Amino acid sequence: MLDILASFSLPRRLRGPRRAGAAPVPPRTARVAFGAPAACHLRHAMAVGTTVVAVLAAAAPLTAQAADAYPSKPIHLVVGFPPGGSNDIVARLLAPKLGQILGTSVVVENRAGANAIIGTDYVARAAPDGYTITLGSASPLAISPHTYSNMPFDPVKDLTAITTVAATPELIAINPKLPAKNLQELVALAKKQDITLASSGNGGLPHLAIELLKIASKGRIVHVPYKGAGPATTDAVGGHVDGIIMDLPALYSMVSENKLRPLAVTDNHRAPVLPAVPTSVEDGLPTVLAFNWFAVMAPAKTPAPVVDKLYQALVQTVNDGEVKASLAKLGIEPYTQASPQAFSAFLKTELTRWGEVARASGAKAD
Repeated sequence: MLDILASFSLPRRLRGPRRAGAAPVPPRTARVAFGAPAACHLRHAMAVGTTVVAVLAAAAPLTAQAADAYPSKPIHLVVGFPPGGSNDIVARLLAPKLGQILGTSVVVENRAGANAIIGTDYVARAAPDGYTITLGSASPLAISPHTYSNMPFDPVKDLTAITTVAATPELIAINPKLPAKNLQELVALAKKQDITLASSGNGGLPHLAIELLKIASKGRIVHVPYKGAGPATTDAVGGHVDGIIMDLPALYSMVSENKLRPLAVTDNHRAPVLPAVPTSVEDGLPTVLAFNWFAVMAPAKTPAPVVDKLYQALVQTVNDGEVKASLAKLGIEPYTQASPQAFSAFLKTELTRWGEVARASGAKAD
């Protein structure tokens, strides 16, 4: 008993993990001389030991109890882009059903700026309790680490992967005044004159999709970055730029109203919502592939039971009939992972893939 008490120290989860390769700390030992003073020390040590054991026994199930009680208050789903963009659309379509399944309200909170880096970093620094999570996408999670020189967070180390929830291709669309009727005609035109294509900002997925088109077509494609999908779309419709590459949902209403002419989706299969629009592969540019995925992540060190509960609720939400129908109307397809671990592996693959594209194109956000 004396050896146990003398070597007692804080549990590892309170002291922090031991660094890899560090030698274990040998237990402290105590020498006790028997007699009246020793007996006094022994009774005191036993009393302290009994208290410590009782405290530890009581604290052991707290993590499990907290997970069982989760959620007990509203959840904030942070979107790093302004209202009206694809991330915001997906978040607001999922939030009501997700809240219903979890038994609490899910509040969509827009914290826009720097291609969603500001909002994502806010979540990375939040308490890892499952009440502040983010709906991110390929741009801030897989592309920005390669196009921004000073990223404030590491998407693998500072965030906990839960699951992807949806996906959509990029859409290449032009102002109807431009004479091109298909992607091949646009490429031919770009070999004769500058073609200006808008994106929602430097260093994101639409930007890299434009770079892919520029490389594949060998045309005079000029990237024009905007601060968000809204201003970029407005200028494309107004003819201030020749065209735009953006997530399909952000352009769908303008295409439906014939204010923009769709030329191709940057995927290997057609979008169900625009069945007459061919793919970039069909139009002879098989390397121009760029689809955006949306995913939910939590701060690093979020308890596994909380992550699992969120994962199950998100998968159930995405597979709900009404939610699927609402997504489909906008050209968004359900897209979930087999597990949080599977999403983590997928994210690492995407980081590698888009890193290669960013380096090949020289695309930078700053």
